[in-house]
Amino acid sequence: MASKVMSMQQAVSRWVPNGAKVAIGLCLESMIPFAVGHEIIRQERRNLHLIGPISDMLFDQLIGAGCVTGVEAAWVGNVSAGLGHCYRRATETGFPHPLQVTDHSNFTISLALQAASLGVPFLPTRSLLGSDIARSPAFEPMQWHGEPLLAVKAVRPDVAVVAVQRSDADGNAHAWGNLGIAEEAVMAAENIILVADEIVSREVALSDPNRVLAPAFKVRAVVHCPGGCHPSPLQGRHKRDHTFYHEYHKATRTPEGMQQWLQEWVYSMPDRAVYLQKLGADRWNQLTAVRSAPAATVDYGW
Repeated sequence: MASKVMSMQQAVSRWVPNGAKVAIGLCLESMIPFAVGHEIIRQERRNLHLIGPISDMLFDQLIGAGCVTGVEAAWVGNVSAGLGHCYRRATETGFPHPLQVTDHSNFTISLALQAASLGVPFLPTRSLLGSDIARSPAFEPMQWHGEPLLAVKAVRPDVAVVAVQRSDADGNAHAWGNLGIAEEAVMAAENIILVADEIVSREVALSDPNRVLAPAFKVRAVVHCPGGCHPSPLQGRHKRDHTFYHEYHKATRTPEGMQQWLQEWVYSMPDRAVYLQKLGADRWNQLTAVRSAPAATVDYGW
């Protein structure tokens, strides 16, 4: 089997075309593959439809860069600082593009992806009944033996982008920590891009088969990208850079400020290694000074 390991540029060029439905930022506030988002911006992808739960400021950056015309999510913004300025401008004024927003809760977006993974058109829920979110076109009222329910329509991404702690060259990936709705998304998506902090041997990956995140046959690209989740945390590897979120929030209050931020942190950064150099060794070393807390050994013998 040919290795699936490729550069970030190659992965985005091949598997994130214009108009794609992209599930990304799937682990809530952690393990958000910002490096992929920045490469999408550099390659000037357009008319993307983003899918995710609480997708923090990665969605905001992609919207502000003009890459997005549709969002299907539970929340978009900047968790540490508040609302995302680019998201707000797009929804209120249509700048830089009008934005079609389909509202979900964290629970129902996971149901929508799970429905797609099962090959069914919807999954029913009682959740959201009586709320304004239930008016979203993502749902359809239904009844079961006279009981009111909501049908959560299936959502099938063209590609799911997931950050993992380690993967082998075939796409057998290990991820741990808060996985959010990553498992539902990778099973629903047509294609998967893995952003791996470390590339390991097949023997290491298969030594813990219960931890493998997704079927390797669905994985199209494995990108080795240490630090690819900054400023979000990656369990066991680096902490959350709270300061960076607040710096972004302050810098992007205006469209001009957003363009300056993109020039400084995205357009002038050819890859993640240069990005981390700009961040600075001292700051990165502080973030990677993670207290060790290894899990107990598991024996898969019989």
